[in-house]
Formats: sequence, C-alpha cells, structure tokens
Amino acid sequence: MNIALFLQMAAEACPDRPALTHDGKHYTYAQLFSAAKRAALHFSAANCKFVCLLDTSSPATPIALMGAAIAGIPYVPLNYRLSEEQITPLLDRINPAYLISGPRNETYDFDGWVVQNSADFLSDVLNGQEVEVTWHEDPSAVAVQLFTSGTTGIPKAALLRHEHLVSYILGSVEFMGALEDEAALVSVPPYHIAGISAAMSNIYACRRVVQLPDFDASGWLHLVADEGVTSAFVVPTMLTRIIKEIDAAKLDPKAFSSLISIAYGGGKMPVPVIERALTLFPGVNFTNAYGLTETSSTIALLDPDDHRAAIDHDDTAVRARLGSVGKALPSVEIEVRDEDGRQVGPFESGEIYVRGPQVSGEYDGRSVLDADGWFPTRDAGYVDNDGYLFLSGRADDVIVRGGENISPGEIEDLLHQHPAIADTAAVGIPSEEWGEVIALTVVCATGQTITEDELRSHIREHLRSSRVPEAIHFASELPYNETGKLLRRVVREWFKADED
Repeated sequence: MNIALFLQMAAEACPDRPALTHDGKHYTYAQLFSAAKRAALHFSAANCKFVCLLDTSSPATPIALMGAAIAGIPYVPLNYRLSEEQITPLLDRINPAYLISGPRNETYDFDGWVVQNSADFLSDVLNGQEVEVTWHEDPSAVAVQLFTSGTTGIPKAALLRHEHLVSYILGSVEFMGALEDEAALVSVPPYHIAGISAAMSNIYACRRVVQLPDFDASGWLHLVADEGVTSAFVVPTMLTRIIKEIDAAKLDPKAFSSLISIAYGGGKMPVPVIERALTLFPGVNFTNAYGLTETSSTIALLDPDDHRAAIDHDDTAVRARLGSVGKALPSVEIEVRDEDGRQVGPFESGEIYVRGPQVSGEYDGRSVLDADGWFPTRDAGYVDNDGYLFLSGRADDVIVRGGENISPGEIEDLLHQHPAIADTAAVGIPSEEWGEVIALTVVCATGQTITEDELRSHIREHLRSSRVPEAIHFASELPYNETGKLLRRVVREWFKADED
C-alpha cells in the first residue's frame, strides 16, 4: 500500500470537507488530492531522485509528501533553521532533487535540479485541469527520508518505507474517525517525524489540520479560539510556554473550551508541568506519545485514563506513572536490556529495544535491526510491574562516576518537584579522580531563589551522596531544539567555558 492512498480515500469519501487551514485560507480534500496528482507529474518529469522541502509548514507540506509518494520518489524535508554550511552537505546527499524552497532559501541552484519556491509550486499544482497519474505500488519502496539531528556527529539518513508508515497509521487511526467539525492544530516542524505522522493520521481520519508554521504561545492560543481547534500536539517546551502565557495574561481557560485532546511528546515532560496542565484544562484528554523517527512515530502511549488515574490516586506507584510514557502499542514489543544485551526485570534500568511492523531501523540503506528484528533506540529507561515505560534519557547521557552508572533523569525528576526550580539539567563532566562527576544547571522559578548549598543538601537528603553535583551553574533558560529535545552537549560546553 502507498501512503498516498490515505489522501485518495479521504478525497473520495469526503471531497468537500475542509482538509487544511493555513493563514486563514481553507483547502478541501478534493483540492489537496488533485494538487498532489499534479505535483506527482511535475516530480516525475523532473527526473529527480528525491523531492525535498526546505520551508516552514504550508499547503506544500502534505501536497509534496503525497505527490512524491504517487510518483514513487522519496520525500526529504530538511530543517530550514540550519545554516547554509549545515544544509549544503545534506543537499549533496540527495542529488539530484526537486527542491521546494522557502523565501529564506531561494539562493540554492544546482545543475540537474528543479528549484522552485513554495509560492510558485503551490500556484502550479493548485490550479489546472484534473489529471490522471500512474501510481507506484511497491510497499517496500522508501516513502520518507529524514536526517537525524546530528548533535553527536554527521546526520544519518533514516529511511521509512511505505509499509512502515502504513502499518503505523492502520494500527492507530480509524478511517474517517473524525467528526466534520474537528480540527487539529499542528505546530511541529515538517521535517520532524511528528510532522509527517500528523499529516498522514489527520488525512486518514478526515480531520481538518490548522497549521501554525512558527510556534509562539500567544499565536497558538489565538488559533485554538479562532478556529475552534479540538486537538493539538505539542512538545514539552511548547506546553510550558502556553501555560506561562495563560498565567501571565490572566486568560480564562474557558476561552479555549473547543479543545478536547492534547497529545505531547518529543522530549521528557516535567511532571509539575503536566500536573498544572491537567488542572488548567480539566476537560481535556491528555496523551503522552513516545516514539522515534526510526519507528515511524509513536510506539508507546500514556492515555487519558492513565493521566486521570495518576493525578487522582493515593498510591505512589500509580501516581508515578504520570512521569512515564505509558504502555507499548498493541502491535509493538518493548524490552529493556542491560549492557550485555540481556533483558532486565521491572525497575531495572537499561537500553530500550523495540520491535514491530512499523519499525524501520534503517539508515542510508543499512539496517541496524538485530537478527530477531529488534531496534536499539539508544534511549535509557525501565518498566514498572505493569509494563509502564519510564525514560531516563539517552543511553549516552548516563554519567559514569567511579564505575557507578548514574541517570541524569533521577536527579532532574527530584529537582523538578522543588518549588524554586523551573528547569534543570544534569550532565557528566571529566574528572581525574572519578572519571566523570555530575554538573548541574538550574533555572530558578520566577521570583524564587535557591543557593548551591541548598541544592546539594536537597539532593543529598533524597538521593545518595554520589548524586550530589560537583559543579552548579545557574541559567535563565536551558537549550532545547525546536522539537523539545534538551541539548545536553550545549550544557556540557557551558561548564567547559566556566573552567576556561
């Protein structure tokens, strides 16, 4: 099955239903499907090997994705926030391509390429006669290629085939499952797996998508109210800023009563933030979605019932689940393994492995799945007695102090509960005596202060003395990327700068 069939099915079932709202303009499912077919003809005529989008979200996003699928050409959205020095090596790896570029990136011009700005592309494909195209039906063909963030080295090209993406959608979304008045606010960037899955899942559900190309909390809230948004996906930093905006502007949450559900993911959600959100929006169903690029998006969910049970429960084990990412999807298997590759029991930490039909685990044509089809996520964590999965960071983030493995997450989870602390990050820095020691960066809550001695005493009181930081740095905010991932390498550089 080709992922473009999702759009064809929606266009045939509800052609006149609004599919997309961008900058106040609406597009129907029939319009998007017709545009995708015209785009496929353009892509095929260009004799390109890839279709590349280098722009913010716009109607070009789903049209290029589905048009490339019809033409049988891999779709490659790139991070438009990267510098020209960072983007050029990525473009070299997808030569030749049909490049759809935003106004910030119109200087690119290569031999054998078609380079077109987004406005001209949309003008071409949204207008004209109805066309018929020949479909490419190979489910094992590459549908999407996403470059990893490359924070620890050269970005890898993760390959997602039609069969992986189709498996995820069919296993998690009901066709035409959305009511006609439902609208999903999408503010994640198009080059992230969450942006790809949002396009496909909302199309298959026949739900209208409202695009917010550049997130800001005020704009997000205005769109919710103005467009009657019923659902949204946010990363933790977005939800934090939305709550701050509501509190700072003294907004009445009832103004956003159209909201029925909010899903979040892309990074670890501080428990106090989600507790505040549940209090602020008591009628909203919250879902924590955990997934990776290589797994075609979500592999585990903490559903709305789990959230409600955790927030209201007296049992500390049940309440602790608010800090988990929930349980594996029915079609997915999850294991936690130690350094020797052996599966560990409940509450034992290790690396998370995942297996299932939606899991690709393939980079640049090279599979990293083991002989039994398991993918090593490089995420660290553990499961409780009931199968709820808890994340403790990247496996590479573990701090090894004197031979003892220390998870940054256990220190950060403790400090996130402290009323004087808004955010915090623990990292390892070199030590001649211990190999590594803990360095802690702290962002104080508005109007609050805490001393280094108070921090060390608090950690010593609740955790072992080996968790007490050797170095402490206070900052106004922590460095996150646009998808909510904490940039620990930047935090480590702060301490290196302090030494210098």
